[in-house]
Amino acid sequence: MTSNAVYFSKFLVTSQVFYKSRHTFALVNLKPLVPGHVLIVPLRTQVVHLSDLNKEESVDYFDTLQVVHQFIKWQFQADSLNIAIQDGPEAGQTVPHLHTHVIPRYRTNNRGDRIYEDLDQWRFQQWEQRRQEYLDIGGREGRKKLAKPDDQRVERSAQDMEREAQQLRSQLLKFFEDYPHLKRDLCEI
Repeated sequence: MTSNAVYFSKFLVTSQVFYKSRHTFALVNLKPLVPGHVLIVPLRTQVVHLSDLNKEESVDYFDTLQVVHQFIKWQFQADSLNIAIQDGPEAGQTVPHLHTHVIPRYRTNNRGDRIYEDLDQWRFQQWEQRRQEYLDIGGREGRKKLAKPDDQRVERSAQDMEREAQQLRSQLLKFFEDYPHLKRDLCEI
């Protein structure tokens, strides 16, 4: 690690960072919903809302999101991913710094958060088979048995998060070997 401190709002998170570009970074989550639940965050701490990004930051932010999206899907062998931005406190944003959640999801033993309350109502024909598989394992009620609610998730230690970030940085290099077209000019962490 270099002395380039990285902050998520007022929190020093340098040791949790596994990817860093010119304007954006990705870090492991303090209280992940599932293994592989990571965050994408702009480096500029004054960016509270998506609309606060300037054009250059916006391009870099979404480029980073696409790379990390593909990496997390590859690394955790996920069938799908939730990509979520809670933009403002009324939307559930708890840290006043723009961030995007990337959450691996799986066809079997599917577990997650409130997004599945909406899934029970979806009727898109191309999703009908996967929706039926979800309902066959109990739908939202079945999922609740597999995932802890927010207030029961436990914070991880700084050492655990640093260790995970180091593992993801190492795996990211292997990912770029398999997918060199996704490699970007990364900044030193």
